[in-house]
Amino acid sequence: MQQFMSQLQHLLAAPGGGPVNWDLARQVAASQLSASGDPAVNPYERHTVEEALRLADLWLEPAAALPSGIRTSVAWNRNEWIYKTLDVWRKLCDPLAERMVSAMGDLVPPEARAQLGPMQSMVTALGGALFGGQLGQALGSLAEEVLSAGDIGLPLGPAGTAALLPANIRAYGEGLELPEDEVRLYVALREAAHQRLFQHVPWLRGHLLGAVEMYASGISVNREAIEEAMGRVDPANPESMQAMALEGIFTPEDTPAQRASLARLETALALVEGWVCHVVDSAAADRLPNMARLAEAFRRRRAAGGPAEQTFATLVGLELRPRRLREAAALWAALTEHRGVAERDALWGHPDLLPGEEAFADPVAYASNRVDLGDLADFDFDSPAPKEPGADTEEPGTGRAGEPDSGRADEPGEERGGPQSGPTG
Repeated sequence: MQQFMSQLQHLLAAPGGGPVNWDLARQVAASQLSASGDPAVNPYERHTVEEALRLADLWLEPAAALPSGIRTSVAWNRNEWIYKTLDVWRKLCDPLAERMVSAMGDLVPPEARAQLGPMQSMVTALGGALFGGQLGQALGSLAEEVLSAGDIGLPLGPAGTAALLPANIRAYGEGLELPEDEVRLYVALREAAHQRLFQHVPWLRGHLLGAVEMYASGISVNREAIEEAMGRVDPANPESMQAMALEGIFTPEDTPAQRASLARLETALALVEGWVCHVVDSAAADRLPNMARLAEAFRRRRAAGGPAEQTFATLVGLELRPRRLREAAALWAALTEHRGVAERDALWGHPDLLPGEEAFADPVAYASNRVDLGDLADFDFDSPAPKEPGADTEEPGTGRAGEPDSGRADEPGEERGGPQSGPTG
């Protein structure tokens, strides 16, 4: 009994409070990676990653009006990916976990709550431990699949830091039966393109994370699923709490507001990923021998989501797949053809300028209907975008939410500086 109480106390310990035991989440993820393997990044891999990102930035110069957004190029192992992205996961998952913990407390009858007194806090700690353990497993699985910091379309890493995961890139290349250096360079192109967007479109980080938060706020808690999960806890085996399956606890509400929120999120994800795909394809079409195969493989991968991404979606009720990726890529291609690179990227100047539903329905007609940017001479591009939920939260590596430390980002169309140094070899 003494050993049980000790194990239970350790499991329920939640440093810093909050609805999720993030300490437990890190421990579970690290334990999972330790079992599956997490190769350390060697000096040669760090060098190849830095060179790939430098070359990628050079290739992107004529394909994008937005300048380089890379301040630091790094190679991460899987544990580093978890550690460096945990702050954003906390921001996205805490609101969901808080509703789950509240629902667990509501399962206790009112008369029993009065009798429990101070022990009521154990229910909160139990919910935080349950969710933390499940998130740890999901993040551990994701860490084995992601190829870069921006691989799932969200700005998860520190601002200005371009990061690749060599071990995962190697495994992915083997699955495609393509040369590792070619796959690495393609991943580097995508990562560098993401950095250009999120570093030089100041409102985008808050806009995208806000869209995720707004959609998550409409997700309801399935109390029957919680009761079923709680019924599988074995008091004599604290590890059973970590092994519980919480899938199905969160479900999106079928309301007009939630459907509109989902459409907004899907459009935002698709516009970001579609721009990245188009710009990368334009930059590397005549340079990478297996460009067509790589592009198609990545489109399918992003549209379907990997096994770990599907597990994460099942757990939190939130899919991060850009369902309209091909339509968005076709839209940016049409804009490039009819308006040119500079006018295309000027649309990122403010969220109100971005293409809407009518653009997805007929990309060519939308792109052909040229906007005279001279009409926008009085438009204040430096004014803050419409405030997103949670946008006043400061992000890691930023000054204000979603804005680079260095002050005002370069606007599309300004004179662009090239990368700090060119390729070697």
